[in-house]
Amino acid sequence: MSISETRLAELNTFCRRLRSELIDTLHSVQTGHPGGSLSCCEILVTLYFHHLRVDPRNPQMEDRDRFVLSKGHAAPMLYLCLAHKGFFPLVDLKTLRQTGSHLQGHPCAHKTPGVELSTGPLGLGLSASVGMAESARLNRLDYQVYTLLGDGEIQEGIIWEAAMTAAKLKTPNLVAILDHNGVQLDGTNEEIMPMGDIGAKFASFGWHVLSADGHDIVSLSNALEQAKAYTEGPVVILAKTVKGKGVSFMEGKNTWHGRPISDTEYESIQKEWKGAGNHG
Repeated sequence: MSISETRLAELNTFCRRLRSELIDTLHSVQTGHPGGSLSCCEILVTLYFHHLRVDPRNPQMEDRDRFVLSKGHAAPMLYLCLAHKGFFPLVDLKTLRQTGSHLQGHPCAHKTPGVELSTGPLGLGLSASVGMAESARLNRLDYQVYTLLGDGEIQEGIIWEAAMTAAKLKTPNLVAILDHNGVQLDGTNEEIMPMGDIGAKFASFGWHVLSADGHDIVSLSNALEQAKAYTEGPVVILAKTVKGKGVSFMEGKNTWHGRPISDTEYESIQKEWKGAGNHG
């Protein structure tokens, strides 16, 4: 599924728009997780606007592709993609994390159209995704299951239990994507819990390992195509990203995992983007 130069330019412009809307939203509601939401922007855009077979007019169609945001704190960026895809009005983002809103701090499958699984407890998403993928095989349905993981999340034991299970079953339609920004809530991965060669770990568990630039739509799209074409078992894509991508003072900083954006910080972001001439 190649991307024309025109379409690529549109998607890159769209990513800049989503980053701008994310900052506007999180500043407005004074809550949320900017760092991890910014780092997965291109990943979600490449999935929802170039690869996933989903239909907001028929959100429960049986053979739709499934996407699970296992790193559930990045929900604001997922909500923006779902809104632009047509699952609900964009204006609903103004109610993010408010009492009574269907857009809570972590995704809720019971409230939010387009959300496949309620997530929050880290590690949950991959295990559930194995089940979803195996369900497709048992019911002879043709769909892919994608799940987005975080760096801190893969320190959870349940991740590796799921990895063993998928490898044992040779689950062919399961793709895990690691938002590999190297930073978690309390610091860098190296400071908190060094994971060594993550690709080698997944490979030793029986997964097919691919790599991509997590901020390059062509690189991501190529990796997703390779993953879909691989039918011998589960695939993991190590997508190298930057936490807080697009905001200079947030990039690579664990302090921006989850905190409000002050008025002064918001004004600084607007000046930075205006000076760069790449945000509208």
